[in-house]
Amino acid sequence: MCGIAGIIYRDGGGERKVGRDMTAMLQAMKHRGPDSTGYALYRPESDGFVMHVKLMESNNGHAEFEFAERLRRQRAEVESRVVALGAQVTDIKPATDHAMTITFGFDGDLKQLADYVEDVRGTEVLSLGKSLEIVKDLGDAKTVAGEYHLDDFVGTHAIGHARMATESDVDIANAHPYWAYPFPDVAVVHNGQLTNYHQWKRRLERAGHRFQSECDSEIIAVYLAERMAQGDSLEDAMQRSLRELDGVFTYICVTEDALGVAKDELGAKPLVLYESDDLVALASEEIAIRKVVDREIETYDPYEGEVMVWTR
Repeated sequence: MCGIAGIIYRDGGGERKVGRDMTAMLQAMKHRGPDSTGYALYRPESDGFVMHVKLMESNNGHAEFEFAERLRRQRAEVESRVVALGAQVTDIKPATDHAMTITFGFDGDLKQLADYVEDVRGTEVLSLGKSLEIVKDLGDAKTVAGEYHLDDFVGTHAIGHARMATESDVDIANAHPYWAYPFPDVAVVHNGQLTNYHQWKRRLERAGHRFQSECDSEIIAVYLAERMAQGDSLEDAMQRSLRELDGVFTYICVTEDALGVAKDELGAKPLVLYESDDLVALASEEIAIRKVVDREIETYDPYEGEVMVWTR
């Protein structure tokens, strides 16, 4: 079932409490997916990069003190690898016990950097970019936001996902959103299913891409990012996706300065939309939008086969 949401502010330079607002939207759809919650949050673009890294999630039978020592060594190894490739680290902080955030300057190959970090056993790079920060974990939105202090996150736009596990494990690896590895600042949430998933995964792998999950949402993210790297606008890439990606789906894609939504030609997966001069909010259910708009509103459903894009 799952619930997806997006919000973009049109009237400012990034001073909105987007973490708090996205939490309110996702919590309103808790019934659509209580297993895990994920956010792709955007700050105003900075000079450096921000990398979110997931560490080991369980102690696999080890004693608590031994697990803590393994995490300490893992954090140290991640830091040393970032520095070894020439990154100028300006800040390292734990996001939670099993996640860390690294801020750094870098003029090298981002894919090489991400690959090198992920060679550390039990490590996964959740996001990398100048604006994007992906946070995802088990539990509902209120639980995840509290653990990561997301009510304090100030930014420009965001997407989120409330997941109900139906075909895969309840774990962080299968939680959305997905970063378009290794393209910076592109992420996707999605409700539905791609029927030509395996075909596109093989095609993208032959083009040199690798994937962190078995989730079809990650295919959409990398597909769009690759098209944009080849010169397409976000809207053009999304229009093309409706011709080349088969299935029943609605997805939301975000870049450093835009948010877009696409519905397949059947339009079976729900989405409602509210648009005003100061913001655009969209979600699987209207109740989510009403949590962030404190006035009388009218919402509508995008048409089947429609693509819509907004910039901040």
